[in-house]
Amino acid sequence: MQYGHFDDANKEYIIDRPDTPKSWSNYLGSTVYGAIITNNAGGYSFYKSGAQGRFMRLRFNAIPMDQPGRYFYLRDRDSGDYWSASWQPVGKDLSQYKSVCRHGTGYSVISSDYSGIHSEATYFVPLGKTYECWALKIKNTSSRPRKLSVFTYCEFANNWHTSQDLVNLQYTLFLVQGKSVDGILDIADLVHMPENTEIVHDNGLRRDNFFALVGSPLTAYDTDRDKFLGAYGDYSKPDAVKNGTCSNSNAYGDNACGSVQSDIELAPGEEKELHILLGIGRAETAGRQAVAELGTAAQVRSALDEVKSYWHLRLGSLIARTPDAEFDSMVNVWNAYNCQITYAWSRAASLIYNGERDGLGFRDTVQDILGVLPSIPEVARERLELMLTGQFSHGGAMPLVKPFSHQPGKQEVLPDKEYRSDDCLWLFNTVPAYVKETGNLAFYDKVLPYADKSEGTILDHLRRALEFNITRSGKHGLPCTLAADWNDCIGLGYHGESVFVTFQLYYGLKTYAEIAHVLQRADEAAWAEGQLATLNTAIQKHAWDGQWWVRGYCEDGKTKVGSNDNREGKIFLEPQPWSVISGAATPGQARTALDSVHKLLATEYGVKLCAPFFEKTPVHVAVAVLFNPGMKENGAIFCHTQGWLVIAETLLGRGEQAYNYYRAYMPSAYNTRAEIRQIEPYVHCQSTFSAPGPKFGNSRVPWLSGTASWSYYAATHAILGIQPDYDGLRLNPCFPKTWKQVEVYRRFRGKDVNIRIENPHGVESGVASLTLNGKALPGNLLPDSLLETHNDVVVILG
Repeated sequence: MQYGHFDDANKEYIIDRPDTPKSWSNYLGSTVYGAIITNNAGGYSFYKSGAQGRFMRLRFNAIPMDQPGRYFYLRDRDSGDYWSASWQPVGKDLSQYKSVCRHGTGYSVISSDYSGIHSEATYFVPLGKTYECWALKIKNTSSRPRKLSVFTYCEFANNWHTSQDLVNLQYTLFLVQGKSVDGILDIADLVHMPENTEIVHDNGLRRDNFFALVGSPLTAYDTDRDKFLGAYGDYSKPDAVKNGTCSNSNAYGDNACGSVQSDIELAPGEEKELHILLGIGRAETAGRQAVAELGTAAQVRSALDEVKSYWHLRLGSLIARTPDAEFDSMVNVWNAYNCQITYAWSRAASLIYNGERDGLGFRDTVQDILGVLPSIPEVARERLELMLTGQFSHGGAMPLVKPFSHQPGKQEVLPDKEYRSDDCLWLFNTVPAYVKETGNLAFYDKVLPYADKSEGTILDHLRRALEFNITRSGKHGLPCTLAADWNDCIGLGYHGESVFVTFQLYYGLKTYAEIAHVLQRADEAAWAEGQLATLNTAIQKHAWDGQWWVRGYCEDGKTKVGSNDNREGKIFLEPQPWSVISGAATPGQARTALDSVHKLLATEYGVKLCAPFFEKTPVHVAVAVLFNPGMKENGAIFCHTQGWLVIAETLLGRGEQAYNYYRAYMPSAYNTRAEIRQIEPYVHCQSTFSAPGPKFGNSRVPWLSGTASWSYYAATHAILGIQPDYDGLRLNPCFPKTWKQVEVYRRFRGKDVNIRIENPHGVESGVASLTLNGKALPGNLLPDSLLETHNDVVVILG
């Protein structure tokens, strides 16, 4: 079943059926003023923090879905009939009501046609502003004059701290006040307390929002939620809309809303425009300033164009044209945009994440940076430096870095039991990727503070990360799991050993040695290579299970997890591709392990995290047994891991298999069968339910997931083979033999590189020849020193 389609030319996804299986959402704004909006105008807004700065209320995990939101209601004053400019919340019969939603990059447009009236509502946050705009066009498409009343609605939080607002009602129901100040609504809580918008983690300060109607006369308003909705009303039939008038109510305690009424008349064919400005600050100051900045329809259009240009430029660093249009839609627009949003908000604000992760998870954020390096390398560098200052001087990391309160050099060292074994090892993926993207070798010598005390170069930070795991090794000489590795539901125990982290450590040591050689630090390279040899001996002696790599050892040093000896959880996905990515597996082991993955874990919708499911294994061995079989870490298709497998297959030159794995979980591949995946077919997600459960193929937790960055990396670096290196751009495509030609534009170190990849012999990998601006080059490297401002490259596979 299909609910929409991709419009790559405009970088939009168009939803032409509003009754989607789940709410299909989009993000507006920035890390200062953020907002989420769905195809039915549901969602919420927040200032700096989704947990401590959420000033618009949303009821999570509720039916009807995604309510309340940002609503326009239209009422015919002659007939008394009313509807909403989005299909929901009124929910008119779809045989009479038409709705189309265009989700774009940083904006959404929802249009409707009903009863001879066409409406178009555009939602966006102007660049650099702490307010949002809802721009509404209304056109009379009937042959008779129309008298309409336009009503708006959003619901304000009584306290910007979400748990206070939704849980501590004996306190928060007595805080809010709402009024009209010269026609601009002002909603405030804690009105007698000091105000400081720079501080978001103090829920005892005064907070104000303004809500302004521009471009149409204000007929009436309501700031008291219950007056607008009615004690027994709801969003689908508010009392004020049914009765045809707001009551000019002023909230005083209980709950507040933003509702204005404007009565208009339209001749046949006539169109009128109005817009709402909703933002941070008092009506008499910030509200008036916003109206001055965006007081006309022309100013609104100009501000929207700026938003589009901003995002389109960010998404323009890599453009691919392949035989698979659905692959192109993801790589060129939606996967790239998904990476930007995940980078911005980590796991802090979505329709699923409800404020429980208020900050930047160390492991998540370091991986998220990978996905945005081609487009915003210097912006990403600032975030990477922030995360490096979340590393303690002994090499371990803070699990969560809160940007608005982080104090490098002054953070308290955590108890040993709270450290995770994988956190700092992700630096070996991201730090070199930044340097290779930019050519900034001096970055390795930049000095940054540790979280607790002292400071060191970034190279020092990397060495301490390695030493942290080396000095915390177990009985088999493999690194200990500590509180957890990447998979939080592996119960190996603090002193148990993780083979997945073992391969991360191997990769880290190999990468560190490579960096040391580039920097001509022979002693550092020798140290890393010596550690590699020791670790390799332990790997070959204790980690190979005959057909695949074990997942780890429990604290007793005898009990294996992820072994053929186990009845449940015989094989885990994570260590298999990482044995290849790290280079620790021999060629025979690499092929055998990946073949075992295909045989035992692959499904039509992706590759399972483990098999068989956990049902009887004690929870101290496999925390995943808490989940239903086939869900989350208990054998679901955990999408974060899929990119690793794609990368590993390309390293073996198996382009067909890599591409098949990629398409199995690629969102756009489900656009014409959206009822299977259910969530948005334009963004990645955390996991998909696996067989034999009753919801096989259904996916959950969209947008904010490490899946976004690793999928983008796998598509661009592994399948397309566009690989930045220290001394230039390496080209190493690996894709299906049926792909005869691929074209890629890449912006690299300020230079335009147009690449044409030809595959006349129908191979899956291997560069036979390389030409740069008409000159043949050896190997597969485009040296940075030879690149001009504009470059034409031809790659022949064979």
